[in-house]
Amino acid sequence: MQEKLKQLKAILADVSHLDKTIKILSWDQQVYMPPGGAESRSEQLETLQRIKHDRFTSEETGKLLQELKPYTAKLDPDSDNARIIMMMSRRYEKKTKVPSEFVGELARVTAIAYQVWTQARAENNFSLFRPHLEKIVDMKRQYASFFAPYDHVYDPLLDEYEPGMKTAEVQAIFEPLRTQQVELIKAISDKPQVDDSFLFQDFDETRQWDFGVQVITQIGYNWEQGRQDKTVHPFTTDLGTGDIRITTRIDPKLFNSAFFSTVHECGHALYDQGIPKHLSDVSLNEELSLGIHESQSRMWENLVGRSLPFWRYFYPKLQKTFAAQLGKVKLEDFYKGINKVQPSFIRTEADEATYNLHIMLRLEIEIGLMEGSLQVKDLPKVWNDRMRAYLGVTPPNDAEGVLQDVHWSDGYLGYFPTYALGNLVAAQLWEKIEQDIPDMEDQITRGEFSTLLGWLREKIHKHSAKYFPQELLQRITGSKIDSAPYIHYLRNKFGQIYNL
Repeated sequence: MQEKLKQLKAILADVSHLDKTIKILSWDQQVYMPPGGAESRSEQLETLQRIKHDRFTSEETGKLLQELKPYTAKLDPDSDNARIIMMMSRRYEKKTKVPSEFVGELARVTAIAYQVWTQARAENNFSLFRPHLEKIVDMKRQYASFFAPYDHVYDPLLDEYEPGMKTAEVQAIFEPLRTQQVELIKAISDKPQVDDSFLFQDFDETRQWDFGVQVITQIGYNWEQGRQDKTVHPFTTDLGTGDIRITTRIDPKLFNSAFFSTVHECGHALYDQGIPKHLSDVSLNEELSLGIHESQSRMWENLVGRSLPFWRYFYPKLQKTFAAQLGKVKLEDFYKGINKVQPSFIRTEADEATYNLHIMLRLEIEIGLMEGSLQVKDLPKVWNDRMRAYLGVTPPNDAEGVLQDVHWSDGYLGYFPTYALGNLVAAQLWEKIEQDIPDMEDQITRGEFSTLLGWLREKIHKHSAKYFPQELLQRITGSKIDSAPYIHYLRNKFGQIYNL
C-alpha cells in the first residue's frame, strides 16, 4: 500500500504543479499583462485547466483511490495520509462528474471576461460586461446540473468554496444575523456621528505603501516567501510553498483603502505561508474552506488592525509618517474614525457593522441567477434596489454598484458567502484566543504578534484542508459556526464607540 500511496501522491503533485502554473498566469493577468494579451492568455488557461482536470480524473487516479480506501481503516483517522485519501476521494467523485472540455471552456470564458470587466468597470459600462456574465451564469447552471439531484441548485457552487456546506445551512446562519445587524445599525444611526474627515486627505502613495509594508512585516509576513504588487481588485495567490503573493490598491485621497487591504491580504498570506509543504505538494490546500481562510484575513484586518491596542502601538509611527495630515488628530479620534459606521457603496471599504449586508445582498442575487428568478440584464436595477433596501444608499453608477467586484468575471459564483462566514468564524476564534492567551491585548499594545501567529499556525494553518470547516471549528472552539460571538463583538465594540 505504501507504493500505491506514493503513486497517488505523485499524481497529486502533478496536479498541484499545474494548479500553481495556472495561478501564475492568472496573477500575471491581473498585475502586469497588457490588455491585448487576454485572448492568448484565455487559450493558455483553457489548455492547462483541461490538462490538470484530465490528470486528476484519470482512471489511474480512481483505481489508486479505490485500492487505498480499505487502507485508511488501519490508519489514525486524523493522520495526514488518511485525510489525504478521504479528501481526494471526495474530490475525485466531484471532478469526474465534470467533462474536461467544460473545465477548459470555463477557463477561457472567464479569462476573457476578466479583461472585459476591467474595461467595463473603468468605463462604467455594464452593457459591455453583460454578455460575458450571461455566458458565465449559463455555464454555472450547467455546472450545477452535473451534480443533480441536489437539495438546491446553488449547493454545488457553494461546495466549491465551503466543502460540505449547503445553501439552507448558510441561509439559516444569515437569517437571524441580518435582523440583529440591522437593529445595531439603526441604534448607531440615532447617535451623533463620529468624524473621519481626516482620513480623506492627500496621502502620498509611496509612504502609504511603505507604512503598510512596515506593519505586515512586524505582523509576520515573510518577504523571502512573498511579494506585494498593485492591482485593480486586491487578492492573494498561492504559487507554491515559498511563493505567496499579495496585492493592494492605493487611493491617494483615502488612508483606509490601501492600508486595510494590505493587512487583509496579509492575513490570507499568513495562512498560506503556514501550510506545510508536504500537504501543499499533494494539492490538499485546493480544498481549503474559504470561510476559514477569510476568518484569518478579517481577523487581522478588523479584530487586530482596527483595534485600539493595535493603534496604541502603531499610531505614533503613522503620525510621524503623515505628520501634516494626522499630527494633531488624537488617538481616540483616529480609532473612532477608522471604525465609523456608515452605509457605503463599496464592499471592500465597508465598516464591520454593515459589511455582512453587502454579502447577503450578493448571496440573494447569486441564488436568484442560479434559480432563474433573476436575469443578468436586470442586475443594475436589482442591485440598486437592494442597496437601498439593505443599506439605505443608492450607488451613483454601476462602477460603484454591480461592477465593483471581480468575482463574477472569474466565475466565482458561490464565493461571496465565505466573506460573511469568515467574519463569524473570526469572532468565534477570537473568543478562544483570549481564553488561551489572557494577555493578548497587552501583547498587541506592545506590537508583539508572534504568540497570536503561533496559535493560528498550530490550530489552523498546519492542518491545511484536512478537516471540513465545521469540523475544524468544532475541534478548536467546541462549536460549529455560531453568530453569537460576532454579534457580541459588534455590540461591545460599537457600543463603546457610539455610547449605545
